[in-house]
Amino acid sequence: MKLHIKRLDKDLPLPAYARPSDAGLDLLAAEPVTLVPGGRAAVPTGIAVAIPDGYAGFVHARSGRAIREGLALVNAPGLIDAGYRGEIKVIVVNLDPAEPIKIERGDKIAQLVIQPVVTADLIEVDLLEDSERGDGGFGSTGR
Repeated sequence: MKLHIKRLDKDLPLPAYARPSDAGLDLLAAEPVTLVPGGRAAVPTGIAVAIPDGYAGFVHARSGRAIREGLALVNAPGLIDAGYRGEIKVIVVNLDPAEPIKIERGDKIAQLVIQPVVTADLIEVDLLEDSERGDGGFGSTGR
C-alpha cells in the first residue's frame, strides 16, 4: 500500500523500516525530552500521515528501549485513525523506578504499524449466543 506522509520537520529523516521484513516503521523524536521516573510526555515526531480508509496506524513501543530503560507507551498501542491528519505524537512514560530517561532529537522512540481494519455493524440483541468460555474472564482459564 502507499502511505502519503508530510514531513513537518524538514531536518529529520522520514520513518523507515530497519529491515525489509520489519512490520514497524521507526518513529523519531522531533524534540528532546527528559522523563523523570514515572514521568510522561507527548513526544512529537515531525510527521503527519494520510492513512487510507480501511486501514489504521498502531504505534507500538520499541522492545529494546522498553527492556533497557523502561520506556513504555501510556496508551499502547496508540491508534491513528484514517481521518487524522495532524502530527503524530507518541505518549511515552518512564517505568524505571529510579533513573530518568533522556530522549534526544532523532532518537527512535516507537514503531508505526499500518494494518487493515474492519468496521462493525452493530446489531442489538436481548441475548448473546452461548460460547465455551461464556462470561469467564480475568484468569478464568487458570495460571
